[in-house]
Amino acid sequence: MATDFWSPVRLSVEIASVSGILVVVFGLFLGKVMANKKFKGIALVETIFLLPLVLPPSVVGFLLIVIFGRNSPIGQMIEELFTWWAAVIASSVVAFPLMYQSAKTGIEAIDEDIENAARVDGANEYKLFMYVTIPLAYKAIISGAILSFARALGEFGATLMFAGNIPGKTQTIPTAIYVAIDSGNMEMAWLWVASMIGISFIMLICVQRMKS
Repeated sequence: MATDFWSPVRLSVEIASVSGILVVVFGLFLGKVMANKKFKGIALVETIFLLPLVLPPSVVGFLLIVIFGRNSPIGQMIEELFTWWAAVIASSVVAFPLMYQSAKTGIEAIDEDIENAARVDGANEYKLFMYVTIPLAYKAIISGAILSFARALGEFGATLMFAGNIPGKTQTIPTAIYVAIDSGNMEMAWLWVASMIGISFIMLICVQRMKS
């Protein structure tokens, strides 16, 4: 029973952690690129970035299958996609909007005079980003990272459609709960539900402390 319980928990944490790292990297980069920018078509670009936040998980899963599935050109170049990495991709896609929006908002809140002063002192764009932008926007960045991790941890629909529900490979806590309820194993379902509530509660407490 202990093994049955911990396997989805371990997988969920691993997948959410890797997804979180990917989302932080891409969210920070694109947040920096898009912050304080105004150009024709910016609304369309940002809508695409934020779309996974409002689309039904089944739609996200369907699009991932079309783009990365084994019958697609990209999918044919990737062996054994429908395993652990498929779950990482699904979780990253649905969690990305939270990190992007948080990072962009935090960067836009920085006084441009501070950044310009750093440029005058000889800082290049890399040093400016690493030693000025990130430290000044760290609260928004950390909040976005925590929320993204929590979102990736709780991803169900897109993961189930795209990665499947393979015990020991892609069966995360949400999919394990679904299977447990469907099979009438309410004891295991309650244990996994309690673990999700506990982890999510801790994540939200951390976010609230960052805001205070």
